[in-house]
Amino acid sequence: MIDLRSDTVTRPTPAMRRAMAEAEVGDDVFGEDPTVNRLQDLAAELLGFEAALFFPSGTMANQVALLLHLPRGSEVLAPEGAHLYEYELGAPALLAGALVRVVPAPGGVPDLEALRKALRRGPFQAPTGLVALENTHNLAGGRVVPLEAQRAVQALAQAHGLPTHLDGARLFNAAVFLGVEAREVARGFTTLMVSLSKGLGAPVGSLLLLPKALEAEARRYRKLLGGGLRQAGVLAAAGILALTEGPRHLRRDHALARALAEGLARLGLKVEPVETNMVYLEVRDPQDFLERLKAQGVLAGAVGGRVRLVTHRDLKDEDIPQALEAIERALQSKAP
Repeated sequence: MIDLRSDTVTRPTPAMRRAMAEAEVGDDVFGEDPTVNRLQDLAAELLGFEAALFFPSGTMANQVALLLHLPRGSEVLAPEGAHLYEYELGAPALLAGALVRVVPAPGGVPDLEALRKALRRGPFQAPTGLVALENTHNLAGGRVVPLEAQRAVQALAQAHGLPTHLDGARLFNAAVFLGVEAREVARGFTTLMVSLSKGLGAPVGSLLLLPKALEAEARRYRKLLGGGLRQAGVLAAAGILALTEGPRHLRRDHALARALAEGLARLGLKVEPVETNMVYLEVRDPQDFLERLKAQGVLAGAVGGRVRLVTHRDLKDEDIPQALEAIERALQSKAP
């Protein structure tokens, strides 16, 4: 099978497996796992933050950020299609007691005037407590929010005394597309989440970047949500390699996605603009199309009513032309 469902399907490299087997460990709940501490220090230095915390998942890290910033009964403003609204199972309401107000975001970029109008300060409204962004933006097709758009949102939030949070699950993909260091994409946010288990290839884990003053409270919330992992160095060892070696694979991932998109367009399929490692298709019946693809040896996913194909470092160069041949056979088996 050629697996294009997600960049989360990658397997640990032999180097990762060796690092995991040989990792020096301690009890991370006590802050004593040296490999976890190295990973956290590396991430903070790399992304320009005072501190970082290792989490089992990006969802948990995002939700701890909301808990840090939002008094119960307040709102977080987020771009339409944001992962923290669409795919985190109502966690803002359940955990932080917060509402999510989504604003129009063509191509993943929040409309600044709509964002301004969405700010709430009146005595009869839930007050705005946080402004969140997502870069890259998954449901917008893996599109990248330009740095100037991020800066404008940050300036608006700062003018109103509001913190900002970036869901940067695929932040390194954004940096590669923009041709800048990852810390430039991270710059200016109060908190930031980055995933190690997506394009960077680690088997498990995400990081929450944050000010030192919030670290103790974030640790408490992580433990409260079940994120105390004890001898987590066996996982953090793979995360260190993901941070240091993973980004260099992303340019190839993006090139494979462009080649896939160009081939799909030649087959007459409607393909959304591709900027990073995601290719979105619009077909009449996504589930039927996915079943026919699977029968031809290709796995893909349905996201937001569309078919999504994601490239990743476990793909071989020949997988893309072979996938296109399989997709052509699937198209011939029944019109999409």
